[in-house]
Amino acid sequence: MVQYFLRRLFALIPVLFLISIFVFMFVHALPGDPARVLAGEHATLEEVEIVRRTLNLNAPLYQQYFKFIGNILSGNLGISLRTHEPVTTMIGRAFMPTVWLALCALGWSVLFGLISGVVSAVKRGSVGDHAGMFAAVSGISMPPFWLGLLLMQFFSVQLGWFGTSGFDSLSDLVLPSLTLGAGVAAIMARFTRSAVIEVVREDYIRTARAKGLKEKIVIWKHALRNALIPVVTMAGLQFGFLLGGSIVIEQVFRWPGMGALLLDAIRFRDYTVVQAEIMIFSLEFLLINLLVDVLYGLINPKIRYS
Repeated sequence: MVQYFLRRLFALIPVLFLISIFVFMFVHALPGDPARVLAGEHATLEEVEIVRRTLNLNAPLYQQYFKFIGNILSGNLGISLRTHEPVTTMIGRAFMPTVWLALCALGWSVLFGLISGVVSAVKRGSVGDHAGMFAAVSGISMPPFWLGLLLMQFFSVQLGWFGTSGFDSLSDLVLPSLTLGAGVAAIMARFTRSAVIEVVREDYIRTARAKGLKEKIVIWKHALRNALIPVVTMAGLQFGFLLGGSIVIEQVFRWPGMGALLLDAIRFRDYTVVQAEIMIFSLEFLLINLLVDVLYGLINPKIRYS
């Protein structure tokens, strides 16, 4: 497993290199002039040109790219064009709030999705099954910003149980994580239900029942264990989306995370921050996929790495 892990880890290098080219070209293809934005609306052409020379934006693109990739290799993500702060400092402030939000959202949504998915599969066709799938379809169909505003109005404004914005205490995680995880919980419930229904038709499940094992052991130990592999794959993908796709939720709850930082950077054409954030989101996706592949072997020891 160690050799497999190291081989996959080294294979990430060319992928990240290609992503860096794509990200650099994409960011520089965005409309708008960062020098004009930084110089101000009423700046003269001479003042805009001075800002452009100061930021080295007049240099050929290949020179700017080599500087960009050189900075990344040395652990320097550059200086923000807008705030003149090191990008690592800005991302360091925003990274953990987003990670805590994504972990909380994934935690409750996976737990809820697994339990409701298994119950729906075992009680297939029952009222509980229909209610669970109705809740799952509702969770997928509901726009996150609308759900967030609804929860905020009821629990924050009407009941006063939680704050409406910001991240000052652990209780501030409740409403944003519920909003962010609603869609994931619905997907996990439907995915788990389908996987368990397929597995319980296998011969070894019938054999386990024929041996007289209790139904709870057959379902939760034998069936769920083999149904977990596609579920873990989906959970890994969803975690990547939660880390990089919480922009709307962070705006609704004024969450000081990576999504809000990325949105501000795009608004002010802050190339260095946008490039750094997209590279970090890409790296997160690649590492999560690698972790999911490793987890396969832990869930089912019969899986061999080659």
